[in-house]
Amino acid sequence: MIDFRYHLVSLISVFLALAVGIALGAGPLKETIGDTLTGQVDQLRAEKDALRTDLDTQASELAASNAYIAAAGAELVDGTLSDRRVAVVSLGAVDGDALTAVESQLTDAGATVSAHVTLDEAWTSTDLRTFRQALSGSILSYLDPQPADDASVDTSLAEALVQGLTGADPAQPDRLSSAAGTLLELLTSGDSPLVTFGEEITAPADAVVLVAPTVAPDAVATDATADADELQAVLDAQIALARVAQSRSEGAVVVDGPATEGTLVAAIRADEDAAAAVTTVSGADAIAGQVSVPLALNARIGGTNGHYGYGEDLTTLPTTTTLPPVDRTPASTGDVVDPGTDGTVDGAAGDGGEAGAEG
Repeated sequence: MIDFRYHLVSLISVFLALAVGIALGAGPLKETIGDTLTGQVDQLRAEKDALRTDLDTQASELAASNAYIAAAGAELVDGTLSDRRVAVVSLGAVDGDALTAVESQLTDAGATVSAHVTLDEAWTSTDLRTFRQALSGSILSYLDPQPADDASVDTSLAEALVQGLTGADPAQPDRLSSAAGTLLELLTSGDSPLVTFGEEITAPADAVVLVAPTVAPDAVATDATADADELQAVLDAQIALARVAQSRSEGAVVVDGPATEGTLVAAIRADEDAAAAVTTVSGADAIAGQVSVPLALNARIGGTNGHYGYGEDLTTLPTTTTLPPVDRTPASTGDVVDPGTDGTVDGAAGDGGEAGAEG
């Protein structure tokens, strides 16, 4: 058993050590300790000032580089998408400034943004899977070409959106076909619309740009396995849309933020078939990536698929080509006239066999 004398000796030892420390600190070691601490503080202050100076210098150099790229970008993109109509589709909550900058580069390239589309949560929500299944069956009669018999719901809905955005009235190529207008209406109707449009869409698009959020989509499940499955389901739906956009338009480009794991571009590049079919641009949250978007779309319309950005296996700058003019020649007036559509023609491929009318 520990007795009183043990506690007494322990207390005396503590006080003796404290007294020795005070004596040494106030006497022989006073200046040494003070000088050491002062020197360390001065060194840390100098290092902080140096780091601040380096940071300011790098920020200034980055701003100068971005200004140069922005100025040079206008020359690079000029005329690369002349007279093309481009539908811009946001795949969720996209940074507004980055989206505006991408659209600005497209217009600088000579394109017209024919549609501003945002995929709503209902596009991938697990709670609305049955609703999407039923809707995909309702839209099949308006699709031409039809998806394969074994096509997924994601693919069928992607066909509906892309054909809705690109379907032209053959008699009036500057207007949407009636089938295209119906498809867009179906996707935006009901209590759980799958997409939202920034404004009324009246003209069909020639090409499509898909803009992904700059971070990986957040999963809503709490279980780790379910969380991964939810994220993969979102990515699969987005990849299906990208592949359909490429096959049903002159060309499509997927635009993403930094090239990091878990993003849409990373998922596309990891899928051999998707990587061979879909063009991507990483780093579109910065001016260099934004300038690359119209250049990449030009290359894709011209027949070159690529993955652009800064990083391993990425091409820094797309190689552009001179694109042929867009052909918007109306269909022959010898086609059968549908009296129910105010004199427009009926039955052209690509508009689901529906009569042309206002979208």
